[in-house]
Amino acid sequence: MWQEEDNKLKKSFSFKDFRAAFAFMNKVADVVNEMDHHPYWTNMYNKVSFELNTHDAGGDVTEKDHKLAAAIDRIYNA
Repeated sequence: MWQEEDNKLKKSFSFKDFRAAFAFMNKVADVVNEMDHHPYWTNMYNKVSFELNTHDAGGDVTEKDHKLAAAIDRIYNA
């Protein structure tokens, strides 16, 4: 579940290995480009973590962030 803290939606995803994590990141990259909403994200081996907020809205969490979070969840659950 996404957690909202410090004006950000945050969530981490774990995978069986680095290749699976990187494949997930590639799929998410396509969606963020389509949405023109690029998240702060990190990858450490099999873990990918996100922090979503909207810079154009003063760094607040907006509907745009919730839509991206839902899209990321769909990719992970596919």
